[in-house]
Amino acid sequence: MQDALTAIRRAAPRKVVVFTGAGVSADSGIPTFRGAGGLWRSFRAEDLATPEAFARDPKLVLEWYEWRRGLVRAAEPNAAHRAIARLEDALVVTQNVDGLHRRAGSRDVVELHGNIFRTRRVGDYERPDVVWFGEMLPEGALERAAEAIREADLLLVIGTSGVVYPAAGLVPLHRGLSIEINPEPSTACQFSIAARAAEATPPVVDAILESRHD
Repeated sequence: MQDALTAIRRAAPRKVVVFTGAGVSADSGIPTFRGAGGLWRSFRAEDLATPEAFARDPKLVLEWYEWRRGLVRAAEPNAAHRAIARLEDALVVTQNVDGLHRRAGSRDVVELHGNIFRTRRVGDYERPDVVWFGEMLPEGALERAAEAIREADLLLVIGTSGVVYPAAGLVPLHRGLSIEINPEPSTACQFSIAARAAEATPPVVDAILESRHD
């Protein structure tokens, strides 16, 4: 952590991109849907979040999403979301569909995987406007994220396993200062802080803002 904070103060980054995954919302009580805690009834996310599952049993899939919406509605942005929102000129690129970055006050958010509260019509049903396994990302979202990450002075990678493509291919595009915050660091960033997002993000943001006033 201290080495990362020192690097931030030395770099005084102006163009910041924050790239987030499920771990940034875990401290708000939202399951990551991976690992032992990611089960609903006896189903895995990978068995429900697909076009095939929706075609086979749309009511089951919609029931699962309504349960998830209930979890998100009951959740509040945590210290990590609020800290990120203090970076008013940063671009937030998120794999999350919960909308918590916007609720925390972040103004410029690219939702790579859509938003669980939006819907779009498919046949007789309104399906969630999210990216399911095997589907393409929203048009223009990946391109905007890639361009911003290439041009950034600082890339913060927070709470993502770095294994889901095509989003996982974004981190290697960055050539400047990069810092990962994750209990189990997994991406090829210059600095890795092995901590929960809500714990480590606020001091990192403090250092970014302080560096601009030195």
